[in-house]
Order: sequence, then structure tokens, then C-alpha cells
Amino acid sequence: MSWLGQHRVALWLILRRFARTPFSGLLTTLVIGIALSLPVGLYTLIENVKTLTGNVNMAPQITLFLAPNANADSTRQIELKLKESHAIRQFHFIPRDQALHDLLHGAGLADLAAGLAKNPLPDAFEIEPRTLVSAELEHLRDELAKLPKVDFVQLDTLWAQRLGALVRVGDDIALLLAALLGFALAAVTGNTIRLQILSRRDEIEIGKLVGATDAFIRRPFLYHGAAQGLSGGLAAWAIVSLGLYFLNPGVNELAQLYGAHFRPQSPDPDVMLGLLLASSLLGWIGAFLSVGRHLRQIEPGR
Repeated sequence: MSWLGQHRVALWLILRRFARTPFSGLLTTLVIGIALSLPVGLYTLIENVKTLTGNVNMAPQITLFLAPNANADSTRQIELKLKESHAIRQFHFIPRDQALHDLLHGAGLADLAAGLAKNPLPDAFEIEPRTLVSAELEHLRDELAKLPKVDFVQLDTLWAQRLGALVRVGDDIALLLAALLGFALAAVTGNTIRLQILSRRDEIEIGKLVGATDAFIRRPFLYHGAAQGLSGGLAAWAIVSLGLYFLNPGVNELAQLYGAHFRPQSPDPDVMLGLLLASSLLGWIGAFLSVGRHLRQIEPGR
């Protein structure tokens, strides 16, 4: 029999085995799919969080608000102090009139300006520090708060750094979870193959008696493991897609309450293709290890 014919026979045997035990095959596929959907779902969540924060300025920023009684001379004195500080990369002054204009027009409340008796906002400096270390940023904030005619100093966008750190931790957790559940997939597939080998022990012994090689006997089991892993990967894809479908209305409603529009995105096709290839490979590896171990224990006459 030709090489291509041998593979055709192996595939045909696998289809017959799946047809004979559809329930057990479906159950194994669901178990693998649920296991794989956990790291894939976590990865999808992290990627959507990255999309939300992609346009956020992750660099820390300090806003220095002047006291209401600060005059032009005190403003110049503070500006000189800021220029002398080696911890500050750059800064710019925001007059109170500009701050009010930007606030009202940015929020679509321009008509409100006519009803204000006076401008309630103070003059301010926006400062970009050189350091990214939290302790050094907090020390700089405390030093700036001691300057005369300074009412309040706010350290902005530190939350974005913390969110970025959480996202990186999430990436590591997803990778670790994928590795652990990958081993579980290989173990589940290996156990399935072990049960099939034990149930077909007589067939294998007869095959060896008539001259079948280990490679010929092993091939259908390897195809079975790869097919089982592939079906589990497809199930994981379906589970994640279905989960996003049910989450979309709630996420959209929540985003609209904050005046935004956001729709969770499914993983890229490249990611899903990688999932299917990895699940197939893990199923094949689990089958290869299991069938190699048990075939050595099956010999005619033993």
C-alpha cells in the first residue's frame, strides 16, 4: 500500500471510530473546549482592555493648582522654581480663563459660561516629570505642594501605569494558564487513546502477527489525537465567541452611560488559527506519548 493510501485508511478508521461513539467524543471535545476557552477568554479580555487604554497617555503628569489670591508675581516665582528643578522635564502654564473655556467646550456646556458670575477655576501648571518611579513622583508632588501660593498638587495618570502593570500581569497569567491547560489537553487525549488501545488489544496483536509495523498501528491513533485536539480548539473558539455575543449588549449599555461606544472584539483570525494549530499539536503529542508507551507492552503471545 502506498504512503498516501496508508494515511487514507487511517483517516477512514478515525471517522468510523467517531461515528461509533459520538457521545463520548462530543463529551471529550466539550471538556477540552471548556479548558482551552479559559486562557483564550482571558487573552481576549486583556486585548480588549488594551484597546480601551490604547489612546490613554501612560506617562505620569502633575497638575499644580495656584491659590485664588495668587498674582502675576507669585506665578513668575513658581515658574522660576519649576525651571530650576532637575526632576521636571517640561511644563506649561494654563490660565484660568483658558481652563474654563476648555472645560465648557469640551463637555458641550458653552452656554453655561454666560450664567457664571465669576470663573471658579484657578490658574494651573501642567508638569511632565522625568521619572516614572512612584516613590519619586510622590516626593516631587510633596515638594511642589510646599511652594508659596500653591493650593493643591495632583498626580495624574498614575492609575494608567497601574492599569498597564495589571495588564502585563494578566498576560503572564494567561500564558501560564495556557501552558497548564495545554498539558491537561495532552493528558486527556493520552487517556482517551489509552482506553482505545486497551479496547483494541486483540486487533493490535493480530495486526502485529500478520506483519503490521508499529508505525502503521500508531498512525490512526495519532490522527485521532490530532482530530480530538482540533475539535476541542473549535469548541473553545465557539465558547468564546458565544460569550462575547451575550456580553456585547451589557457592555454597550455600560459604555453608553459614560458617553462612549465600545464593542468587545473577538480574537484576531491569526490568534484563532494559532489556537487550532496548538490544540491539534497537543492532541497529537498526547496520543504519541500514550500509544508509544502501550504499544511496547502489547506483543503477540504475551
